[in-house]
Amino acid sequence: MPHNALAPKIFDSAQVASNVLDGMVEGCQVISHDHRYVYLNEVAATQGQITREQLLGKTMMECYPGIELTPMFSVLTRCLTERTHDRLENAFALPDGSTGYFELRFVPVVEGICILSLDITKQKQMTLALKRTEEQLRQAQKMEAVGRLAGGVAHDFNNLLSVIMSYGELIAMELAADDPIRPDLEQITAAGTRATELTRQLLTFSRQTILEPRVFELNEVLSRLDKLLQRILGEDIDLVSLPSATSGRIRADPGSIEQVIMNLVVNARDAMVKGGKLTIETSSVFLDDEYVKLHLGARPGPHVMLAVSDTGIGMDKDTVARIFEPFFTTKGPGKGTGLGLSIVFGIVQQSGGNVWVYSEPGKGTTFKIFLPQVEAPSDAPRSSLSAGPLRGTETVLLVEDDAQVRTLSQEILRRSGYTVIVAHDGIDALGKAKQFEGPIDLLLTDVVMPVMGGSELAERLSVVRPQMKVLCMSGYTPEGITRHDVLGRAVTFIQKPITPARLGAKIREVLDGPKGR
Repeated sequence: MPHNALAPKIFDSAQVASNVLDGMVEGCQVISHDHRYVYLNEVAATQGQITREQLLGKTMMECYPGIELTPMFSVLTRCLTERTHDRLENAFALPDGSTGYFELRFVPVVEGICILSLDITKQKQMTLALKRTEEQLRQAQKMEAVGRLAGGVAHDFNNLLSVIMSYGELIAMELAADDPIRPDLEQITAAGTRATELTRQLLTFSRQTILEPRVFELNEVLSRLDKLLQRILGEDIDLVSLPSATSGRIRADPGSIEQVIMNLVVNARDAMVKGGKLTIETSSVFLDDEYVKLHLGARPGPHVMLAVSDTGIGMDKDTVARIFEPFFTTKGPGKGTGLGLSIVFGIVQQSGGNVWVYSEPGKGTTFKIFLPQVEAPSDAPRSSLSAGPLRGTETVLLVEDDAQVRTLSQEILRRSGYTVIVAHDGIDALGKAKQFEGPIDLLLTDVVMPVMGGSELAERLSVVRPQMKVLCMSGYTPEGITRHDVLGRAVTFIQKPITPARLGAKIREVLDGPKGR
């Protein structure tokens, strides 16, 4: 064996240093005292999406104009001057338009300062995504809590309004046209009507209003509203309508969707105080898993999109976070109730869709409504029944747990000629129905009652009285109550507050309607 075979291998120290630095997980760059790049390893160049040749010998300010105004440059300069160590998490705008996140360590060296950079972009993106989800969850929980409160208040208030408005109407029936009391009574009725609208809006926000969905094309609604929207916007706002030829069909309440569009348009108009441009667009879109991850409550699949964009004053992030809260408004006193966007939120949520909002101060706002697309054929428009006499001689089983509303409803039915069986809850109603030997033509029941709700009561009575029709009175619609939830039979609702005229008309509509209704 040759003598020199056991001699230690001689390495090129410069090459070793280069290999070590280029093999590091961290990026390494050395900045001179005059802020010039004097060294970059391969990782640092890859992290910055730039070549070494583009940086070496140049100052940081030449390569990245404005970098001297950043917190990172401030820390670097201090460490360079004071010869101290420090670390910093830094967001960096990359050449491809994306944002990279790096953990930086500043280490003084003879040549100036060494910056060690660890790419934490993926971890940061996951953290930011989790934070967005948590924020959306908190917002959803807040809206749900406010909605439950609003629904509960509206439910109790609707019972009171039923009594106030109905007795007012009954008294008015007994007064002569020139009775001096009539103007005062009309003021009471007018106030009740305004209060009814308020509670209806609260119920819509809390997703507890009664909707009558059908399948239709969204473009049909826009076409019907076109002239009305032009009048609402006025001459200083340019309305641009961009309906897609293949927007698809949705299953929703047409009147409610019209209300969504109207509220968004009015809101946009008020945001364009000096005029501007309003664009309404429809299209067929597919919400993928990535969108669903970023938007709590969204579901993947084909959707129909309604987009309403304005060139108005826009909103900051704090305002956007609150716009769907009931009674929150940025308008001056007397210029808005703060319920318009709450109603939009409630209708869209109750229709199975979701809302996306983007806004910037001074640049305008875009609302995008996504509603699930359906493949079913469009339903024919519902024809209204011709108005007829509101009186009748049928037998009605009245079930209502609120004593005042029960007494009121009984009086309305009695005055209209009906035979009335009165029960204060579901158990009482089952007993009264069992004792009554004749036919019961109609079950008129409240939906929400202690012990047994109206839905369960209707289901149990339908077994022994299959010809009996059902009309549910509802201050709000709890989850699970639909138009077809009682043994597949169509169940008709009347939204509280009731009045003699509304209740009488609805009862006749049900009794005179087709068999099985």
